[in-house]
Amino acid sequence: MEKPAAPTRDQFPHLRTIPTRWKDNDIYGHVNNVEYYSFFDTVINAWLIEEGGLDIHSGDSIGVCAESGCRFLASVAFPERVEAGLRVGRLGNSSVKYEIGLFDAEGEALAEGHFVHVFVDRESRTPMPIPAGIRSSLERLEVPAS
Repeated sequence: MEKPAAPTRDQFPHLRTIPTRWKDNDIYGHVNNVEYYSFFDTVINAWLIEEGGLDIHSGDSIGVCAESGCRFLASVAFPERVEAGLRVGRLGNSSVKYEIGLFDAEGEALAEGHFVHVFVDRESRTPMPIPAGIRSSLERLEVPAS
């Protein structure tokens, strides 16, 4: 079985640099795999807050994770920086599938992953349409299917 090609930075309309932290390293001297999911969470939620107007403290809706996955490609270690690429693979009525690429300073792919948010009412936790401001920001991240 042939491995899928590694992602490249130019495949992502939004890039965010995230510094690694000393505590991210594990006993093997590289950033622990669980931290890659933290990088996913950071690039997604920073976009939603800064570009979509997500009010994490008192907004009517919240995004809950319904699914996530990661394909690890290379390691990184403190004090390196990770460049996280973000795009939208699918935009539904109440859910969105994000696609994320993680890269080192030279552009080498470290990981690729996906993350599905379902937007729900903060109180009842029932699915609701993605709020207009957030939807508009997510539409800017949509990439035509290849």
